[in-house]
Amino acid sequence: MDVFTAPKCVMGIGTDVTGRIIYSDRYSDDRFEYRHVILPKQMLKLIPKRYFSNDDTGLLRILEEDEWRGIGITQSLGWEHFEVHAPEPHILLFRRPLPGGAKR
Repeated sequence: MDVFTAPKCVMGIGTDVTGRIIYSDRYSDDRFEYRHVILPKQMLKLIPKRYFSNDDTGLLRILEEDEWRGIGITQSLGWEHFEVHAPEPHILLFRRPLPGGAKR
């Protein structure tokens, strides 16, 4: 797993928090490359309410690229947020298509 140190304050969330975001190793199937991003639990309290689902579950909704980048997640191009791990709402799942759909 990689730990990224954020270069600056992002959306009012300080680097003391964003600097503790953990990025899993990448894994793949025959179509996608995946990784999960683990946010510090305290970071959920600092993320704007508009980023959460409207069903009072306390889960983040699926975020657009500018939104997840805006809260301090940094990844190369092509990743999409496609799932939140409901038992642990601070874990976000990302994927991107494999080139030509081929397995690595």
